[in-house]
Amino acid sequence: MQYVFNPERVCAKVFMIDIDENTRTIRDFESKGGCPGNLKAIARFTRGMHIDEVIDRLADMPICPASKVTSCPEQLRNGLIELRKKLDAGEAPVRPSFVLDSFSFGKM
Repeated sequence: MQYVFNPERVCAKVFMIDIDENTRTIRDFESKGGCPGNLKAIARFTRGMHIDEVIDRLADMPICPASKVTSCPEQLRNGLIELRKKLDAGEAPVRPSFVLDSFSFGKM
């Protein structure tokens, strides 16, 4: 299942999280915008992890100097918390009818 989350107050514009609904493990994570090296590292580290473990590990992350309010790891954590609430309530997030390549955000 793919879950699309729009982070707030960071350079990244879209997070796409592919999870296994049964095991609640992250299969893949992609982003559009933001710091590509850092977000690709987050994707590699979170792949195969249970969403609860990622939520726990990303707690109390420092804020991004560019944002001065939040960070991409904190926004990913917020997205996973939102996703977990929907899964716990039995609500399947709406599957997106697009892929990230269809977005054009210009230069970041």
